[in-house]
Amino acid sequence: MSLLDIAPVIPVVVIDDPETAVPLARALLAGGLPAIEVTLRTAGALRAVERIAAEVPGAVVGAGTVRTPADVAAAVAAGAAFLVSPGSTAGLVDAMKGCGLPFLPGVATASEALALAERGLTEMKFFPAEAAGGLPYLRALGGPLPDVRFCPTGGIRPATAPDYLALPNVGCVGGTWLTPADALAAGDYARIEKLAAEAAALR
Repeated sequence: MSLLDIAPVIPVVVIDDPETAVPLARALLAGGLPAIEVTLRTAGALRAVERIAAEVPGAVVGAGTVRTPADVAAAVAAGAAFLVSPGSTAGLVDAMKGCGLPFLPGVATASEALALAERGLTEMKFFPAEAAGGLPYLRALGGPLPDVRFCPTGGIRPATAPDYLALPNVGCVGGTWLTPADALAAGDYARIEKLAAEAAALR
């Protein structure tokens, strides 16, 4: 199954304390969102990926904010099931293609999407979605790039997610709203599960 078809929303999460990774992943999974993108923005991110991969059956944990070939290698070693990058360079795409995992390379322009399509890649992350043109831009890309599908991420909210998901070239969206900082700080995983269930029902 394509990454874009696992669920309508991929939670994009920043985990500072790896001890919170397992209950967080269980809450998202219980809410109906098995694919979880852990961003490599914190010292504990790779350990969080390891914990989720080892301890949460049914979760499909990936590494996000993958920027270098070294990030690719570290994410694979941690047990990541997929990779997501904020942008794309030739070296990074080579490393992601070579690792054998599904991946969503980041694009923000038609030229970047065309460059990846030339390499046979048809599933991409559109980032930063709202800042890069949002719904009108993605709708416009559907004409010249009918075979390319996107996971827009960046600035998407519960109110706008359904509009993105209605576009034929959008498979899913990435969202940070599913793991509010105050809920994480309080260990309010029931709230996170509720937000996940609402997101899972968007399609």
